Amino acid sequence: MRKEREFTVPSQRAPRRARPGPGPAGRSAKPSRARPGVRDRARYWVDRTVVRGVPALVAWLALACLSLVAPASALLVWTDDASPDTLRGKAATVWRTVGQTLRLGGEVGPPLRIALSVFLALVSLLYVSTLVGLVTTAITDRLAELERGQTTVVERGHTLVLGWSEQTPTLVAELLAAHAQRRAGAVVVLADRDKAEMEREARDALPSRGRIRLLCRRGRPTDPAALARVTPAAAEAVVVLPPDGPGADAQVIRTLLALRAAVGEGCPVRIVAGVRDGAHLPTARLAAGPGAVVLDVDDLAARLLVQCVLEPGIALVLEDLLDFAGAELHTLQRPGLAGRRYGELAAACPDSCAVGIVRADGTPHLNPPPDTELTPGDGLVVLAEDHRATVLPAAPAAPAAPVATAVGPAPVRPATVPALRRALLLGWNGRGERVVAGLARGGVVAVRGDEGAFMVREGVGVAAEPEAYDHVVVLAGPGGDGQPDPDGRTLVALLHLRARERRTGRAVPVVAELTDARNRPLAPAARRTDLLVTGRLTALLLAQVSQNGHLAAAFDELFAPTGHGVRLRPARDFVPPGTEAPFADLAAAAARRGVAALGYRPRDAALPRLNPPKAVSRTWSAGDVLIVVGPA
Repeated sequence: MRKEREFTVPSQRAPRRARPGPGPAGRSAKPSRARPGVRDRARYWVDRTVVRGVPALVAWLALACLSLVAPASALLVWTDDASPDTLRGKAATVWRTVGQTLRLGGEVGPPLRIALSVFLALVSLLYVSTLVGLVTTAITDRLAELERGQTTVVERGHTLVLGWSEQTPTLVAELLAAHAQRRAGAVVVLADRDKAEMEREARDALPSRGRIRLLCRRGRPTDPAALARVTPAAAEAVVVLPPDGPGADAQVIRTLLALRAAVGEGCPVRIVAGVRDGAHLPTARLAAGPGAVVLDVDDLAARLLVQCVLEPGIALVLEDLLDFAGAELHTLQRPGLAGRRYGELAAACPDSCAVGIVRADGTPHLNPPPDTELTPGDGLVVLAEDHRATVLPAAPAAPAAPVATAVGPAPVRPATVPALRRALLLGWNGRGERVVAGLARGGVVAVRGDEGAFMVREGVGVAAEPEAYDHVVVLAGPGGDGQPDPDGRTLVALLHLRARERRTGRAVPVVAELTDARNRPLAPAARRTDLLVTGRLTALLLAQVSQNGHLAAAFDELFAPTGHGVRLRPARDFVPPGTEAPFADLAAAAARRGVAALGYRPRDAALPRLNPPKAVSRTWSAGDVLIVVGPA
């Protein structure tokens, strides 16, 4: 025990015995053994006092205010000529000044009177400060709620988008364009995502003018309470998007069930949803209820790819047909259509192009015979700038001689048996089997090539000679685990195809699938290459169907590899090259050939011109292409 005391005591007293010497050694040891100064001790004492809580903070605040207000008040009183002469009077005046400044009453007199005045002033101060705190907290909470997107949307006739995926910005942009045609309305998005982030991604989609509003709210679309905040029962249409990642269809089905629970069974809300796996399509339709439209987006993407293979150069036509910029499909259901024939109605559309009719039960008939008669409840499907396209009364029958003279008789081509075509498939994803089956129905044999052999060591395998095929189809990567960039393989394959085309001088029509529209400018595509952003096209189609439910069946027929669909036909099949004629004459010539003209694509332009002015004449060249709806 004694040895322990001898060890510990000197160690505790060592700082007292150590004195800094006058030499260099003493000066070098001084900073490590110096005692804390008065300023450091005062600061440490204040820190320990402040951490004791609100009472200590209030006391320090009062002390700080008194240390500033009291001297200033005394100086103010002592420099005033009208102040009392006695010390007692000056002290009372100083107290009144301090009390008025700090709202502490400032009464003078007996100590009890001063204490009561201070007490009443403290009660008043406590009430006012508490009221200010409550109001400030309420405003702060409200602003935070607005930032989080937790407020209720009170709208009627809006379009509601449930869920978020890569296609949501495109869908929102098209819905805003559709509402801009009406010059009013709102698009509401509900997703389990940060509100500011959603608004930032969709900011470019906002129209520059008009009263169109974009409202984003955060919440789970599968939660009926979150759905109630966006008033789905008052919406004109509800679009349910499959999210990115696994379990997308299960999420869509749960959202549809929550939507039915939120709006009720008998609420007339147009519901449009998409699933990625066709096996879940019947379940999703049961969850959506009668009258809802549920689309298989992967099947739709596969059909669009097939149509691009069967009709090279049609990708931009399909995109222009599906978006709301320019002309799009509309269903006209006007009084007086019943009993009239489709041919005369098509001729009575000076500012639109007739495409077909929709029966009262929703069955579409694209490009029907001219003598097809409309019945009560039928609608006319037209390609027009907006929904205000009109159908004029039937004009008196005019002789067909002027049209025949202007355009001339169409050349008669001998019937030929189509040769068997082959397509080379590079890449593979979940839509590959459907693409192969669709090509087979269109008379094209698909052959899967070894993409790796083509890209790494050309000259090996079946993919080494793409010129031996009539078409080349490049499918996007599967995405998800192990493939974070589905478009990477597509861009590399296009790069090798472009290099081979330059080396051999032989070009093959290529259809390449992209998943992100931002990669389109990066693709090394040639003139005979169709770049198809399948996700964008499916989003455009969902937007079109959400605004007009009758178009779902019409688009289903338009994008079929067989039957009446969108086709590209040489203009020379309808007018001799070098003839100057308006588009109305070509539309009449197309009607005599059993197809409906939608527009044309000039020889020296890549973009199509849908629903052009019918009265404007132009000289038709041999390289012009007429866009029609007709049989394959």
